[in-house]
Amino acid sequence: MFKIIHRAPLLVAGLLSPIMLITATPTHAAMLSADKFTIYGDFRLRFESDWGYEETQAHHNTVTTKEARNRARIRARIGLTYKPTENYEYGVRLRSGSDESHLSPHITIADFDKNKTGSADFNLDKWFFKSKFDGLWAWVGRNSLPFWKQNEMFWDDDATVLGMAAGYNLDIGTNNTLSLNAGYVTPPAGMHDFTGTLSSGQVVFTTKFGENQITAAVGRLALFSNADTYNQAGVEELQALLWDGNESRDYKIWIASLQGKFKVGLPLTVGIDWMHNTQNYGIDDPDPFTIANRDETDGYVFSIQLGQLKEKNDWLLGYYYAHIETFAVNSSYAQDDWARWDPQSSNMEGHEFRAAYKPINMLSIVARFYMLETIIGTEKQGNRFRVDFNYKF
Repeated sequence: MFKIIHRAPLLVAGLLSPIMLITATPTHAAMLSADKFTIYGDFRLRFESDWGYEETQAHHNTVTTKEARNRARIRARIGLTYKPTENYEYGVRLRSGSDESHLSPHITIADFDKNKTGSADFNLDKWFFKSKFDGLWAWVGRNSLPFWKQNEMFWDDDATVLGMAAGYNLDIGTNNTLSLNAGYVTPPAGMHDFTGTLSSGQVVFTTKFGENQITAAVGRLALFSNADTYNQAGVEELQALLWDGNESRDYKIWIASLQGKFKVGLPLTVGIDWMHNTQNYGIDDPDPFTIANRDETDGYVFSIQLGQLKEKNDWLLGYYYAHIETFAVNSSYAQDDWARWDPQSSNMEGHEFRAAYKPINMLSIVARFYMLETIIGTEKQGNRFRVDFNYKF
């Protein structure tokens, strides 16, 4: 097992100091009252079908196909928050999924084509202390990436990070908000370990006019590997948990996003994201894969959605188009929804069609159809259909 690497020296002190404060105060009993605790969670039942998978080796003039795959999967998460005061919060969350995947929290309970079902493990994916005073906030521990986003195309929500983050929300007039987000964390490698460092910074501006809202954001994710600190066994384990040589590759990704929410009879949401990796990958790089893809550093996503899922009987229809080149994102941490092959979060171009309905307040039904193909290199293409039954409490 390779060594856990992180750069959060204030973690222990940050977590312990509020606890010491609580135990020393005479209102200890009141601070531990039941109304200070909140339990939340969700359960998902998913049916997934993959078909039309083809891989073309042009230099060998061969086409490889895979049998269609149909399977049933589940996801279970439960969390607990404790707020001793309005300014402090502790949180933990337990999730399902394999120990070896920091992305998917799903467990395959039935594969109708007799494929392997994989591991069924449970791990804490969040544990943190957070403080908030007026518009200023900060947390330390393991939590979600402190970066506003409208989809998971450049960072998957399930990839929780270890370290520290802070931000500030400033109201400008009555209808405008300026938010600053920053973090210094270490990304996960599987559910038990962490490797490298990630520094993030972002500016988000939101303006409202009537029932309409515009959000504009620009930020940067800088990921630095530390594979050279591991022995050979450690590097090999990293390679098994991360894809495309990401255990030893750096990224400096700029992300600009624009989202508009409009009320045109029904809620209408339109969004666009642009990604550009400014890391210089030289022609003399020791990795042939890096050399072959060194100029593949841009990506963009367009989305449109009609409707919303907030209350009983709400529905929505949505469409996404994505074109993401090989190094526009770090494929080990971006979305893992669109296709059967790994990694499928970069060197990809395709479409998602979405329909959803909320029959009761705590249940939503979401159906998604994906069509995907690679951009360069080995030609791959495939289709995927999913329907999710999501119950939240």
